[in-house]
Amino acid sequence: MDFSDILNDKSIKPKERTGMISDLLSNGKTTVDSLIRFAGQAKPPDKATCIEALEHATKANAAVASPLVFDFTVTSLADKAPRVKWESARVIGNIAHLFPEKVSESIPNLLENTEHPGTVVRWSAAFALGEILKMKTLVNQELVPAVEVIISREEKNSIRKIYSDALKKITVK
Repeated sequence: MDFSDILNDKSIKPKERTGMISDLLSNGKTTVDSLIRFAGQAKPPDKATCIEALEHATKANAAVASPLVFDFTVTSLADKAPRVKWESARVIGNIAHLFPEKVSESIPNLLENTEHPGTVVRWSAAFALGEILKMKTLVNQELVPAVEVIISREEKNSIRKIYSDALKKITVK
């Protein structure tokens, strides 16, 4: 069964589709690169499902990610579809530590998503930025002040808490 078959089979529930694709990745029955190639041509709902499957797979084992996954999700942060934005941010949060030399490429799109009207998009951007902050790289010189501004304007306590927790973990006591 290929990605198209899974996504178009109406007898399979949406969460099951995500799980099936994630299992294919985790079990080595398909590659992340082939999923990225498919998702790049897919309609936004199918693209989001593919990225969600990547999110599940990278949460269980970040090592399944490749540089292509990182680049694809960074680009997908700018997609029009909110679900594509938030799933991409979650993948980046899961795998940023594997690509410290590339992590700065994700920051402009993540910062832009912190101003999105959708709470889930902002929460997911906060998760990814928090994970990047915890890496304690040179990008923190510019990222910490930006995050402090975001905290001051963010209306949701749950999102502010993600940033605050990350800042606490990088502060030397």
